[in-house]
Order: sequence, then C-alpha cells, then structure tokens
Amino acid sequence: MGEKEKIQIELEGDNHIMTSIDTPMLDNAFDKSDEEKIEIIQDYFAEIMKTLGLDLKDDSLKGTPYRVAKMYVKEIFAGLNPKNKPVISVFENKYHYNKMLIEKNITLTSACEHHFLPIVGKAHVGYISSGKVIGLSKINRIVEYFGKRPQVQERMTLQIYDELKKALDTEHVIVVIDAEHLCVSTRGVKDLTSSTITMEYGGQFNELPYREEFLRFIE
Repeated sequence: MGEKEKIQIELEGDNHIMTSIDTPMLDNAFDKSDEEKIEIIQDYFAEIMKTLGLDLKDDSLKGTPYRVAKMYVKEIFAGLNPKNKPVISVFENKYHYNKMLIEKNITLTSACEHHFLPIVGKAHVGYISSGKVIGLSKINRIVEYFGKRPQVQERMTLQIYDELKKALDTEHVIVVIDAEHLCVSTRGVKDLTSSTITMEYGGQFNELPYREEFLRFIE
C-alpha cells in the first residue's frame, strides 16, 4: 500500500465518511452459516494475535479467538443478519391518542465501521400516531438491531428513522442519537469529553414548535 493511499484511508476514517444509507453488504453475505463464520473468524483472529506476538498457548489467551469470533457473529454484529430483525408489533390506535409519544434514554451500543471500536450513547425517539401505535419495547429493539452492526452514526440515525416510519405508516417521527465514539476518545485526537449528536425527523416535526417540545422532553 502506497503512502498516499494510507493517508487517504486515515482521513476517511477520522472524518467518519459515510458512503451509503444502507449498510454495505456483499451479495453472498449469508451464504455461510453463523457457525461457519465463527470458525473462519476464529482462525483469522488467532493469526492477528500471533502477529502481535501473543502466546496462544497461554491459558488466558487460548480461548480468545473463539470468544471474539462468537461475539462478532452472535452479539455485537448480529444486526447484520436480517433474520435477527425484531418482529414489529403495531396496533390500531383505538384510544385515539394523537399527541407526541416519546421513548427517551434508550441505551445504544454499536461499533464504528472505520476502526471497529465501540459507540456508546443514548437514542431518543418520538412519534405522533397516524392510526397505528407500536409496542414500547419494540422501539428499543429497533435501536438495538441497527446498533448491532459496524456503523456510522448518521446512517444509524437514518435507518432507525426509516424503519419506524415504515412500521408506523407515518411521517411524524423524530430520532436523536447522542453518543461517544471510542475511536475519538481512545485514539487519534483522544478527546475524552466530546459526544456526537445526530437527528432526523419528518412530518409535524418539521415544524419548530413540535421539535422544540420534543427536545425539551429529552433534556
């Protein structure tokens, strides 16, 4: 790899450039089973550890490649697989609640796709029913699902927003994410105090009074 290419790669990573609203995936992404992927990742990660000079014969380290591989496939990147997408329960708004509903301080964990380091923060979601309501826990599940993949925060915000719009069949949705990126706090600039805020909204939330009311509630 040439020096210019290395510099360009570093710039793209540090600037958190997003190339697509959809998570970039190969056409054959799910040809292999989870178990096959774990076996392959385990072997590769063992080679990474050996390259770093670690002794995999040590009792503390010998199981690390498998643990990391299982964690990637079954846990922190499980949201890559559509079969893990939560079933969204929506109901008719029979009680005609037509004001804002807010689910705030939803715990969010993800991973930066540029460095595979954690993104940790809170998501805040609001919507105004156009005839459908969603089970409250399903909002948390949607946030969790899109968090469990290598991400860029802007994309994650849009994905959660679009999914809620489709599920609720309404434009009146707002999503705010406030998160710390460990690729900022533990490497590069090493800023321990900053966080990143992203927002997407539509429908009545395009009107400033609705947006301001939502933002007051999540303060």
